[in-house]
Amino acid sequence: MRPMAMTGRQRPAIELSSVVKDYGRTRALAGIDLHVEPGRIFGFLGPNGAGKTTTIRILLDLIRPTAGTARVLGFDCQRQSIEVRRRVGYVPGDLRMYESMRAGEFLDFIDSFRPARRDAAFRAALLERLALDPARRIRVLSKGNRQKLGLIQALMHRPELLVLDEPTSGLDPLVQEEVSRLLEEAVADGRSVFLSSHALSEVERVCQSVGIIRQGEIAAVEDVARLKARSMHVVEVTFAAPPPSRLFDLPGVRVVRVDGSTVHLQAHDGIDALVKAIATQRVLDLRTEQPSLEDIFLAYYTETPAAPAPLYEERPAHA
Repeated sequence: MRPMAMTGRQRPAIELSSVVKDYGRTRALAGIDLHVEPGRIFGFLGPNGAGKTTTIRILLDLIRPTAGTARVLGFDCQRQSIEVRRRVGYVPGDLRMYESMRAGEFLDFIDSFRPARRDAAFRAALLERLALDPARRIRVLSKGNRQKLGLIQALMHRPELLVLDEPTSGLDPLVQEEVSRLLEEAVADGRSVFLSSHALSEVERVCQSVGIIRQGEIAAVEDVARLKARSMHVVEVTFAAPPPSRLFDLPGVRVVRVDGSTVHLQAHDGIDALVKAIATQRVLDLRTEQPSLEDIFLAYYTETPAAPAPLYEERPAHA
């Protein structure tokens, strides 16, 4: 079978259209739409129960949607599931393997399903880079070593798309760095990565784009750089003298606190206008801090917004 023809551009890595998934009376996915461009590392974020794993299982035809359509690399995930699985490397969040096998035997077993894509040299390189002994039996492997084995079986055929559910769970920081390099190399080779993770520092480091899912709905899909650029900046500026009271009456700028000649601010959607306003005064010190992806992520899940801080008020000279 061949995927749908695309004109003038490469087929998307993933397409979800109005996908609904109900478990009895519980709605796990509420009609989500998602379009993932190829050749990127896409982070899929959300807390437990948000719908991340349900989405991944639909992509691999492990479960069927109640409504809507899902495509991977142009193939329909239900009607062409064999074609999808031929092209996907998958690490599930609940990784299970044959306990009695040695690690190498398990990789041989996985290799037997894709003999045309067998690459002994690349597999050996992965074992070396992730420091995994193929002679050890799976039942004696630690959680971290089991995770390494799961990653190797997903990577070793150089699939067009890697679908990874919590891929670095249980790995030490040095191994996590090596996994990040492997994913970056895969993308440099023209392949795609769909990565679901709770490790927001990892997503921030390796992903170009992120989708945030909340209660079965897509809350946002953004480039990481653009998302951070549009998010809140924390600014602390100390002036040579107290600034004019209306200096910071700017769109998207809020004064949090004033300590004499030091002003603490929050700026949303960029700081260009704020910096220009600050530059009209004599400045002794300036500090800025951009929120991490974790801060941004948590903002999407804040049920009740924080009460606004008092507006800027110039203090009397005798205060």
